Amino acid sequence: MSDFAGMEELLQDFLLEAGELLSQVDNKLVELEKRPNDRELLNDIFRGFHTIKGGAGFLNAENLVSLCHRTENLFDKLRNGELTLSTPLMDVIMDATGVVRNMFATLAQATQPEAADPVLIESLETALAGQSLPSRNAVAKPAPEIAPQVPQSAAHLEAQTASPMDASMGDINWDVLHAVLTGTPLPQEAPAVPSSAPVQVSPATRESEVQILDVAPVHMSAEAAMPVQDLPTPSRVSNTPAAPQQSLQKETTIRVDTVRLDQVLNLSGEIGLTKNRIANLKTQILHGKNDQETLKALDISVSQLDLLVSDLQNAVMKTRMQPIGRLFQKYPRLARDLARQLGKDVELVLSGEETELDKTMIEDLNDPLVHLVRNAVDHGIESPEERAQSHKTAKAIVTLSASQVGDHIYIEISDDGKGMRPDVIRGKAVEKGIIDAETANGLDDRQSLNLVFLPGFSTKDQISSVSGRGVGMDVVKTNITKLNGKIDVISVPGQGSTFTISLPLTLAILPVLVVRLNDQSFAIPLSMVREIIPIRPDEVQRVSGRATIVVRDEVLPIRSLARLIGWDAQKSPAFGVLMHASDTTFIMAVDGFVGRDDVVIKPLSDIKPKGIAGATLSGDGSIVLVLDMEALLENNIADTPMNLFARV
Repeated sequence: MSDFAGMEELLQDFLLEAGELLSQVDNKLVELEKRPNDRELLNDIFRGFHTIKGGAGFLNAENLVSLCHRTENLFDKLRNGELTLSTPLMDVIMDATGVVRNMFATLAQATQPEAADPVLIESLETALAGQSLPSRNAVAKPAPEIAPQVPQSAAHLEAQTASPMDASMGDINWDVLHAVLTGTPLPQEAPAVPSSAPVQVSPATRESEVQILDVAPVHMSAEAAMPVQDLPTPSRVSNTPAAPQQSLQKETTIRVDTVRLDQVLNLSGEIGLTKNRIANLKTQILHGKNDQETLKALDISVSQLDLLVSDLQNAVMKTRMQPIGRLFQKYPRLARDLARQLGKDVELVLSGEETELDKTMIEDLNDPLVHLVRNAVDHGIESPEERAQSHKTAKAIVTLSASQVGDHIYIEISDDGKGMRPDVIRGKAVEKGIIDAETANGLDDRQSLNLVFLPGFSTKDQISSVSGRGVGMDVVKTNITKLNGKIDVISVPGQGSTFTISLPLTLAILPVLVVRLNDQSFAIPLSMVREIIPIRPDEVQRVSGRATIVVRDEVLPIRSLARLIGWDAQKSPAFGVLMHASDTTFIMAVDGFVGRDDVVIKPLSDIKPKGIAGATLSGDGSIVLVLDMEALLENNIADTPMNLFARV
């Protein structure tokens, strides 16, 4: 039986509130390192921890209460001036908050957490007694030997857990990269190291792994997480098993401002009144009252209903919107721990935290942003010695910002580090035989920088707990693409790099352009559409055997929608949609148009046809397939003109 039988609702409320409080405490602790004499900040930290301890007391979580009580006493002595904040003391406090988060994971399994590790308790008692704490070696030593190459089945797991991204130039897993570029099967690799086998990891490295994973646990299936729970954890930090993290689920609750709920309620009432009015007019018409005044009243009521439904739809959508700051608050602790491990002085600056985004998208953004923040600290920022040689400030700045422009959200992760050199990336690819010199010369700087998103691309000569396997940035791009978003990178050597993520405001409603092909309707995401143009046979030119058309002095290829989806063209296309997708601009030939619409995408049950994102219903009740243009274009080459204009 569960340790919390009959208390499930109270437990969930505690975990939701306490989790947010603990994230706020972590952020304020990072700020406290910069302002150790800020009494108001210490008071806020004390109050947050006191609230967590009180909630744990209601749940009879004695071990959690005991740990919180000792840590709270430390904060009390600090704010009263009885203790002075030092780096070793802050390390112990961070250890304690990390173990508290581990205990939350255990509570989420409806199980009472075990007592904190005695070594941690002893460190807290030593600090409370005013005795000095030993300093730690902040720099993690790299493993003396490079670990075996990760099998393909394990690579995805690693990318989702502790492996950060590799965004600059360095060693590449050429076998994997070559397989991706050529479409050939991956070579047979050695089996993964059994979970029971000992893993050679330095104590400093293991400590950092636990801290970082505690800050931002990723969502994995139980099967995927099994190898992770057997990794050795440092007894000094926690003896709580990592297994509870494997079944953590996404939050199913959402906090909504009562003002927004009142708006939804008012609109619902207005819709009810309008519905009654329409029903009354319908009765009058059925009884033969078809005069001009009655029909006009019906038209006005239908228009009013249409406006109210649109307002209600927008109001309901706003209830799903959450400030992205709730996600951002996880990362200052993450950046601080990693920088401390690597011996770097890094400050993470947040901005645009009030920007609102669909809650489901916020949850799915967590893993990509963890990768990008870690990547900036690990790869983007130079060592203190390198920064001194470059005449840069000792403290490096990583900026995480969000903003809304129109119906899109832009998230930027930038650093003032060493940047990336496109020519080096191109040269390395030629040197390793991945691409020839002619192909490399045809790549511009932007295309060269985008090579960092290929699997196996890594900057590290040795594999460590932080990086080196070259799996991660490709996973970031894949996850962003699943959200109908895009990611781009700009880098200036010696000045830093900026990764920009562009996302639609919400995934619930998608603006589309509905086109016709062989009497079937298809929906295309409106964000890819630039304009609609007529296609006249006399304007079509053949360039290298392909159909093209000139639009404002630019020669653009024509691609047939029929061929993209594998249909036979029954007639010559009359219209073209000027589109930008997969970093290319082209004209997509179609038979006709239905118009613009805002649709709710419904997934197709039990099947996932390539190139089909889902389906929706049109106004007349017919099914409209929503196209996934990125997938359609992925393996299709440009159309030849042989049959494209066979019928003129």
